[in-house]
Amino acid sequence: MNYGKERIKRSFGARIRKLLSYFIKGLLISLPTYATYRILRGLMETIDEVLLLETPGLGFVIVIGSIFMIGFIGSSFITRPIVDLIDDIISNIPFVKTIYTSVKDLMEAFVGEKKKFDKPVIVELAPGIYKPGFITQDDLSLLSLPGMVAVYMPHSYAFSGNLFFVDKQKLQKYKGESSNLMKFIISGGVIKLDEINETTL
Repeated sequence: MNYGKERIKRSFGARIRKLLSYFIKGLLISLPTYATYRILRGLMETIDEVLLLETPGLGFVIVIGSIFMIGFIGSSFITRPIVDLIDDIISNIPFVKTIYTSVKDLMEAFVGEKKKFDKPVIVELAPGIYKPGFITQDDLSLLSLPGMVAVYMPHSYAFSGNLFFVDKQKLQKYKGESSNLMKFIISGGVIKLDEINETTL
């Protein structure tokens, strides 16, 4: 009798665990999809409100199209001097230049022609503890720090990071793709790197 009850209990528990696994799988599929939808929808609605447009999504299309057009015009050898002139003017306006140049440098570091995060390294913080980052300055002699380099270490799940001055002896070069290491850091180490080449670890 007890054996029968125990068997029923195990069977019931197995079904509950199975249902729970289905529920979790459903969350993993639905929540990221819904969150992406809400973020994109919120962005489009905000743009429509700013541009005072009643057609849903029209403002988003206009903004994206305008960005493409500005990029096309800015790439032309005819308009390039004008773009450079505007850039010089804004870059010399007090206070405004601080915001403008900071945003511009950050954008160029990620998507510009001269990407800054192209020297991935592994920094030894303590024996047995390492942190990935990117060299942004190879020589800090002007700061009276010979033999040191500037290393930017991005945060996980955030569009931010910290700058550290690190002794070159504490660095180990990462020989894989910079973009893969950046994705790995941003994800908190959850996603797998597409290509993992040997480091000196």
